[in-house]
Amino acid sequence: MIDRAKTAILTVLVVVSLIQSYLLAYSMPGLGVTASPQQGYVPAEAMGKEEQVENVIFPEDMVLHLGKAKHTVLYPASNFYNLIFEKIKSREFKGFQRAAVSAVDWNEIRDGDQGIELRFGRGVPMELLSKVLKLEGDAPFMNDVVDRIWIYAGSDGEEVRTYFFSADNMTVYESVKADLTAQDVQMYVGYGEYQVNYKRIGQDLYLPEGPVEASVSVVGYDSYTPEQMQSYLFIDPGVTRTISDRNGSQIYTDGKRGLQIEQNGRWLSYTDPVAVQGQGDNESQNVYSAVQFVNQHGGWDGMHRFVHAGDLGGGHVLRFQQYYGSFPVIPMEPFLFGSMKLRLQEGVVSEYERSMLTLKKKPDKRSVRWLPGGDMLASALTGYARKADVVALYPALLAHPTDDRTLTLDPVWAVRLGDDTQEVLLEAIPGGYKPLPGEPGGAPPGQQDAGGGTNTSSSSGDSGVHGSVGMAMGGLPQSLTAAR
Repeated sequence: MIDRAKTAILTVLVVVSLIQSYLLAYSMPGLGVTASPQQGYVPAEAMGKEEQVENVIFPEDMVLHLGKAKHTVLYPASNFYNLIFEKIKSREFKGFQRAAVSAVDWNEIRDGDQGIELRFGRGVPMELLSKVLKLEGDAPFMNDVVDRIWIYAGSDGEEVRTYFFSADNMTVYESVKADLTAQDVQMYVGYGEYQVNYKRIGQDLYLPEGPVEASVSVVGYDSYTPEQMQSYLFIDPGVTRTISDRNGSQIYTDGKRGLQIEQNGRWLSYTDPVAVQGQGDNESQNVYSAVQFVNQHGGWDGMHRFVHAGDLGGGHVLRFQQYYGSFPVIPMEPFLFGSMKLRLQEGVVSEYERSMLTLKKKPDKRSVRWLPGGDMLASALTGYARKADVVALYPALLAHPTDDRTLTLDPVWAVRLGDDTQEVLLEAIPGGYKPLPGEPGGAPPGQQDAGGGTNTSSSSGDSGVHGSVGMAMGGLPQSLTAAR
């Protein structure tokens, strides 16, 4: 009898032990797990997409040299730009030889030989560019910063030369083992035969001889909340405190880091004092760290291009220019929008500025506008007060908010100055009117426009361009004035 009782008790104990083991193994709820307030916090879901470094490294534009002093310019995300860039990324560049820039008359080659320039604005470190292109070079080459790649066919039409230009404007590297052929160059140049002709002004500025097609867009947006940004940027948002300043901005701090929300919740500035060891700063590594930081702290809103800025007051200041379609977005002051800026030291982010708005992929409304070329654009540049400081001229989209959770993106001609600021030079022609050859903003008299030269009038209405410069609009023909 006693033995049976012992056996029964032992059996019960074994069964209980098995049940407890099962519950522990499969983490059944209700087994004494306690949650602190911090454990109960769940980070907000990211609104922006993640990005890779390779996708933020691309030329600001491409200049096709057609020979006989004829040129055209291609802008990012356009069909021919994409075709050429994809083909160049598949080629190999080896056997680099260093030379002085002054050894060659580059203006003569620009106007006389067929070729293509891939221009990177303020430049890009070779170490980063090697993640996009197939490069093989020595340490001095890989440690340099280049601002353009120039591929051209010699006067005999057979020999192809490929050069990488250092941003110091003194050094050039020739790739003597680039697997490019004369047929490749002819194909690239052929893409420009039916594009708008551009005239070279000075060494690096190109002005279209006729109007350039663009669009005005009204685009809806979503917006991060301050609570979401706190969840991205603070380890424990529950211990932050809020301060309101005299300008109406909200400042959140955990005693070390600071987050300032400005412009009615549309812009943020984040600071995090970092202690560095002073072992040297590598810009390429900082770019990787910056991209990863943005991936984890808000994500990316559409296409962005890395802008090299160099050392500025301790650490590298990096900027990522936002695009909508083929054109960069610049804000109408005092509105802040269109780029992200980060300061990094040894891969650690100490400053982070960005918009809280994320644009919808498709616009609510879109209508054609034409950016004037020819003498109208040339006159605007000649009359520009800071002409001597202009280092680039390009189409851009001027962004300004409306009252219904949309942004209006108006096409303009913009200039970049030597200090990296961007300003509006000239507005688009209102009303969707395309000027005829010989009219202000049109091609020279008797010259056929690229794309057929058909005049159009938008029926969707003129949203209005509120840029500060309209200096060349005074000589408009009666038909164009009516379109305003």
